[in-house]
Amino acid sequence: MLDLLLAGLGVMLALAFAGGLVYLYVQDVTQEKHAVLRNFPLVGHLRYFFETLGEYFRQYFFLGDRDEMPFDRATRSWVYRMAKNEGGIIGFGSTYRIHTPGALIFVNAPFPVLDEEKQATPALAIGEGYCRTPFVGRSLVNISAMSFGAISQPAVRALSHGAAAAGCWLDTGEGGLSPYHLEGGCDIIFQIGTAKYGVRDGNGELSDERLRELAAQASVRAFEIKLSQGAKPGKGGVLPGNKVTPEIARIRGISEGRDSLSPNRHRDIANIDELLDRVEHVRAITGKPVGVKTAIGGDRFIQELTAAVAHRGLQAAPDFLTLDGGEGGSGAAPQALADHMAMSIDEALPLVADALLASGLKERIRIIAAGQLVTPARVAWALATGADFVNTARGFMFSLGCIQALRCHTNTCPTGVTTHDPRLQRGLVVEDKATRVASYCRNMNKETEMIAHSCGLRHARELHRGHVRIMQPSGQSVALDRLHPYPATSP
Repeated sequence: MLDLLLAGLGVMLALAFAGGLVYLYVQDVTQEKHAVLRNFPLVGHLRYFFETLGEYFRQYFFLGDRDEMPFDRATRSWVYRMAKNEGGIIGFGSTYRIHTPGALIFVNAPFPVLDEEKQATPALAIGEGYCRTPFVGRSLVNISAMSFGAISQPAVRALSHGAAAAGCWLDTGEGGLSPYHLEGGCDIIFQIGTAKYGVRDGNGELSDERLRELAAQASVRAFEIKLSQGAKPGKGGVLPGNKVTPEIARIRGISEGRDSLSPNRHRDIANIDELLDRVEHVRAITGKPVGVKTAIGGDRFIQELTAAVAHRGLQAAPDFLTLDGGEGGSGAAPQALADHMAMSIDEALPLVADALLASGLKERIRIIAAGQLVTPARVAWALATGADFVNTARGFMFSLGCIQALRCHTNTCPTGVTTHDPRLQRGLVVEDKATRVASYCRNMNKETEMIAHSCGLRHARELHRGHVRIMQPSGQSVALDRLHPYPATSP
C-alpha cells in the first residue's frame, strides 16, 4: 500500500513538474519583453540565472585583489584586519600598484623619530571663540553621515557604542536623531538635511524649538547643514519606501512605506548669503558649532564663500566644511550622478584648502574630508593636503561586516547593515560589531601616526604636502607641493 502511495505521489510530482515547464514555455514564447526568452524558451532563463550569479563569481573567483570596484579585495581585507585588531601586517611584499598613475608614496625620513620622541596627535577645537559651546575633536578619523533608515537599528547602535569607545564622533546623516544614536554616549554631529528631518515643524520648516531641544542633549556637539553629498550632488536623499518602517517614519515625520525623497536643496537657502544667515541663526539658537557639508564641482562655491566671510566678518563663517568627494556614497543614488557629478576628493580638497589658506580662513574653518578615505594612507594624504579631520562611512560599514554585496538600497543586505528585515539584522551582533568599530577607528589613527613617524614627524598633524609624492603617467613621482603649490596667504 505504501509503495502504491509513493508511486502515485511520484507520478503527481512528475506531472506537476511537466505542467510547470509547459506553462513556463508558453509564457516565454508569448511574452514580448525579453527577446532571449521569446526565441529560446526555458533555456533562456539560464542566462539570467548566470548573470545574477556573475557578480558573486567575479568577486570571489575571477577578479584580482586590486581589481574590484568600488573597493578592491586588498583594501577591504586591510579594513577587516584593522577592525578585528589583527594588525596590518603582510608577507612577501605588497600588491599595491606603486607604478600606477595616482599611486601614493610617502617620503620616508632617513632618521625617523624615536619612540620617546613621538607625541600624541593633538585634538582640535571647532568653533572656539565663536559659539557658546565649542567642540573638541579628538580623533583624526570619524564616522561619516549615514542615516537611520539607510542603515539598520543594530548598525546605528554598534556605531554609537564603538564611537564612544574609540573617542570619535558619529554623524547622524539627514534622517534625524534616533535613540540608537544616543545609546552609546558618543559625540554626535547632527545633520540638517534639505528635508529637515528631526528639526522641522508641522509645515516642514526649520523649528527653532526643536533645535534647542537637540542642543540640550550634551552628546550633540555640533550641527551640519547639508547642501549636497558626493554620491548625488544636486539631488536630495533617497530612502526607498520598503525601508521606511513605522519607527523611521515617526522619527523623520513622514508616511510609512512611502519613498522618502528629500528636496534637491534647502528651499530657504538659494545663495551664499542665505547660507551664512542660516549658519549664524543655527549657531545663535544652539550655541554649538555649525558647519556645512557639500560636494565641490569647481572653485565658484569656495571663492564666493571666502569673499562673503571677508565682507561679513569671521563670526559669519561656518565653523567647519565637510567636503565629500564625487567618489563618495554609502546609500541609494542615481547612477548618472554617482558616476559623473562632482570632483573627486583628490581634486576638491587641495582646491578648498588653498582657498582658505589664501583668504586667511584656514584656522577659522576646519576642513573635514570624505570620499573613499578608508585606509591610513589615504587619511595621511588628506591631512598632508590640508584636512583637519577625515570622515568615512563605508570604512565603518566594512568594520560592521559589510561584504560589498551592493544591495544597500534593496533592503536585502546579507550582513544586516542596511536592511530592516529582522531576520537579516539578526546576523549583526551589536556588542561584537561595536568592538570592531572601535578597533578600526583606533587602528586607523594609529597607522596614520605610524606613517607620520616614518616621515620623521612627531605626530600626524605635522604632515604637509612635501611629505607626499604622486605617481605620474610618465612613471616618475612628483611631490604634492609641486602639483599643488601652497598659495600666498593673506596677512
